[in-house]
Amino acid sequence: MPTPDAHRFADDWVRAWNAHDVEAVLAHFHDDVLFTSPVAARVLPETGGVVRGKDALRRYWTTALQGLPDLHFEVVDVYRGESTLVIHYRNQRGDLVNEVLIFDADGQVREGHGTYCPSAVSPSR
Repeated sequence: MPTPDAHRFADDWVRAWNAHDVEAVLAHFHDDVLFTSPVAARVLPETGGVVRGKDALRRYWTTALQGLPDLHFEVVDVYRGESTLVIHYRNQRGDLVNEVLIFDADGQVREGHGTYCPSAVSPSR
């Protein structure tokens, strides 16, 4: 399966996030996307950290952004695998995060995983 240009994708991704443009981020995602994140579990507890479908992902990110008006990401590096990109970035709190994105044959994200250092997602934060 094809993997997009790593640096171009990461540049588009971080630009959209820093503009708080959820629709621009979602444009890269398949309608039936599966996304996991410990932050999703905190923002929308009913998900258990597993978000299914683009509409649910939109709801998660829109809700999360309402509580994070200072959200800002800085890409540290990007890693490319077969049908997979990992965007290693620093968020507005200074935490290092990895976004693991798996692409389908059409070049859309079919599956994504936000991964954090355990201390960054502790209940006290």
